[in-house]
Parts: sequence; C-alpha cells; structure tokens
Amino acid sequence: MAAQPKTEPIERTARTVAQHSRKVAHSAAETKQSAAAIEESADLNTRLAADRNILAAERTYAAWVRTGLFALASGIGARALLHGVLPGWLVLADASMLIAFSTFCFGVAAWRQLNPGAPPPRPQIKRIPPALLIAMNTFLALV
Repeated sequence: MAAQPKTEPIERTARTVAQHSRKVAHSAAETKQSAAAIEESADLNTRLAADRNILAAERTYAAWVRTGLFALASGIGARALLHGVLPGWLVLADASMLIAFSTFCFGVAAWRQLNPGAPPPRPQIKRIPPALLIAMNTFLALV
C-alpha cells in the first residue's frame, strides 16, 4: 500500500506533462500556420507594390506625352495666331521652340518608360510593349 501513494503523483505528473506536450504541439502548429500566412501576405504585398510601380511609371509616361502634345499644339497655334502680330522671325522661333520641346517630351517619355531604374519585383500586370512605345513616340515627334 505504501507504493500506491508514490505512483499517484507520478501519474499526475505524467498527465500534466502530456497535457503540456499537447499544448506545445498545438502552439507549434499555430505558429507554423501564422508564419505561412505572414509569408504569403508579404509576397502579396511585394507583388502589389510591383503593380503600383508599373502603373505609376505609366502615369509618368502619360504625363510626358500629354505635355508633349500640349507643346506641339501650342507651337502650331502660336505660329497660326501670332503671324502678322509679331515679326516673322520671332513667331518662327517661338513655334520652333515649342515644337522642339514637344519632341523632347516624347523622347523623355519613351526613355523613362524603357529605363525605369532598378528592376522591381515581378508584377502581375503586363507593361506596355517597348516597340509600341517607340513607334508611337516617333510618330508623335514626326508630327
């Protein structure tokens, strides 16, 4: 009978150790799932950031082209509207500078779009094809 009281605390201790082991195993499984979720979230954030970079580059491209078109229209309009108001050489110089600035804007637009700097993470969206950019900006510059 003396051996029985000694085995009860050992059995209780064994049950407590088993419970703690199950809790630790459950906690380890939750930690593993949380780590996987955090990694997936970080990957998604990286992809979304790459998409935002692409879209920002396209907005910058559009701003350069818009500025170039405005300068082109201003150069043509200045030549038509100022003819007879100012000396011919001044009208021609003004129109030529505005048209030259528009050509500069078209070139910078293509250059900025084709040379974005350090490579961003791989985006999910597709970029505008470089051949289309060059063709369109060349056409606009020739106009």
